[in-house]
This record gives sequence, structure tokens and C-alpha cells, in this order.
Amino acid sequence: MKKLKAIILNCSLKPSTEKSNTDALLQDFIDVFEKKQVETETIRVVDYNVAFGVEDDMGNGDEWPVIANKIEQADILLVGTPVWLGEKSSVAKMVMERISGSGSKTNELGQPIYYNKVAGAVVTGNEDGAKHAARDILFSLGHYGFSLPPNPLSYWVGEAGPGPSYIEANGYENEFTKNNAQVASHNLVHLAEILTNHPIPAEGNV
Repeated sequence: MKKLKAIILNCSLKPSTEKSNTDALLQDFIDVFEKKQVETETIRVVDYNVAFGVEDDMGNGDEWPVIANKIEQADILLVGTPVWLGEKSSVAKMVMERISGSGSKTNELGQPIYYNKVAGAVVTGNEDGAKHAARDILFSLGHYGFSLPPNPLSYWVGEAGPGPSYIEANGYENEFTKNNAQVASHNLVHLAEILTNHPIPAEGNV
């Protein structure tokens, strides 16, 4: 059986030299992926020189093609973002725009390149907006061709206004968030296994 690959994009505004609350929640997914022998790689997007735009390669040192190639080689894409002003981060927005840049590429069956890949989302913050941010991310990924399993999301938000974030507030103890992470990660792997063995047929292509 083919060994599945998962690529995780952490769209934190912080580079990997700084602690990320989003990384902390993403770890729950990584733990399940590793138990299920899914090859997993996490990328902190701001560590790369990613240009703004909607092309697959913007040139002039744009490093998005490195990330794009990893997405194309993966079976599972998990996008994590903090909430800022009730929205996904600006980095997550940029990632959605750049993913769309490969939308015209096709696989060997003539389908969009993201067919037979599954996607999910993780959101953290200390204010409202988690479901709004996830809705934007998951709709965009589904529109681009990714498949979404049931309950493809885990999130944690603290009290409204300034306050402790996921790590400081011990968000990992929240039963709702823990359960969602378990369900979402298992569902992502399960659907990826189904699509690996039974890919979406090309008969519906026009």
C-alpha cells in the first residue's frame, strides 16, 4: 500500500525561530498522522520568500514553487492559521491566492492537479472568528479541487479581547478542541486512503 504524505502549512505571522500557538495545536494532528505512518512535513510559510500574486511562479526569487511542489506530491494538505481581527492571517490569504495559481495544471487524467488530495484546517486565537477563517480556507480548497472529509477542522479561541493564547491558556486541555483534532485527523487519513485506492474518475471532465 502506498505510504501517504501530509504537508502542513502553518500560516503564523511568526518565523520558525519563535513559538507558535498554531504549531502547538497542529501537533495533535501530527501525532495521529505519525501513528498512522503518514509521512509528515510542516512548513512555516513566512520562512520562505513567497511573493504576492496568483501565478504558480512569480519569478525574482519567489520560493512558492518549492512549497507548491510539496503540495502536489502530498495526499493531505493541512492549513493552520491564527485569527487576527476575526479573520485568517494575511499569510493564509496569500497561500490561498498562490494555491489558485496552479489551478490550471492537470494530473494524468486531465483533472485539476488537486484532485484526489484531501484538505483540512486548524485555527487558533484569543478572539472570535475561528469558524469564519476556516470557512474561507475550506471553501477555497474545495473550490480548487481538494476533497474535504466530514469535520475537517479543529480550532481553539480564548476569551474575547487581549488575553492568553493557546499555549499559555493550556488550550490543549480543552476537550472540544482535542476531540475535533482527533476526529479531523483520522478523517483526513481515512479519506486520503480511499482516494488513493479509488481515485475520482475522469468521466465527469468536460
